[in-house]
Amino acid sequence: MAEIEKAIVEEKETPETEEVDVELESDNTDQPTVDEAVSETELFFKNLAEDMSDEVLQRMANRLLDDYKKDRVSRKDWETSYTNNLDLLGLNQREMTRPFRGSASVTHPLLSEAVTQFQAQAYKELLPSQGPVRTRVLGREDNEKINQAQRVQDFMNYMITEEMEEYTPEFDQLLFYLALAGSAFKKVYYDEVMQRAVSKFIPAEDLVVPYYATDLMECERITHVIKMGENEILKKQEAGFYRDVELKPSSKGPTDIEKKYQELEGITPSADKQYSYSILEMHVDCNLEEFEMQNPEKQ
Repeated sequence: MAEIEKAIVEEKETPETEEVDVELESDNTDQPTVDEAVSETELFFKNLAEDMSDEVLQRMANRLLDDYKKDRVSRKDWETSYTNNLDLLGLNQREMTRPFRGSASVTHPLLSEAVTQFQAQAYKELLPSQGPVRTRVLGREDNEKINQAQRVQDFMNYMITEEMEEYTPEFDQLLFYLALAGSAFKKVYYDEVMQRAVSKFIPAEDLVVPYYATDLMECERITHVIKMGENEILKKQEAGFYRDVELKPSSKGPTDIEKKYQELEGITPSADKQYSYSILEMHVDCNLEEFEMQNPEKQ
């Protein structure tokens, strides 16, 4: 028993020490530099139309234009109904000949009053004087997160109320047409000319989707009809937002809804040189053979 204890004591007093060699594998993968990362980002957002032939672009344009025309035809009944119902606003007076000449043509402005009341109440709730943005911290709160959320709120309210000068009038107009047409849209994007974010109101008649679309997030084709002056197009071409192509004026006149708007506002378009172009900005899921992604696992 004593011999066993002595052996254990000796083992504890003279432990065996082994040298452990640790080899760190060097990462041979090259980390991209800042300039390389910037160039990759620019390449990702590059305009593919610059690298496509005119034949391919023309074929795509014809197909997309045909799809747009089909979408417009599918909602023709809505456009006709909306145009006729604008008379219920009671903003215009017509000289009546039936049942007799000079008979009353007054329409009670009930619809106009309801639309105006909705616009005023919604404007007060959605766009208060201190700004529309409110932030909150998700998860566990601490002083750092609370202060960060407050800084984000203050900056976004400053941008909306001070820098984005078009935000308030565009939003006010959106609320009016929302109650009138039942649908209205807002488009927020970065403008290359103004070098800042821009918020624009899109009326329902200028946003065209397929008949079977139920959700804009999953819609395979969304067309925004943009009325734009020649000078603005040239600025966007100079900034690289649009391709540098020849502008060809179109002889297409205003739509029935635009004519009704002009009639209610009491204005008549001039016969001068056309100052506005109609641009179809389409968000479409396209399979381009020239830029398709190769997936060996599914080939």
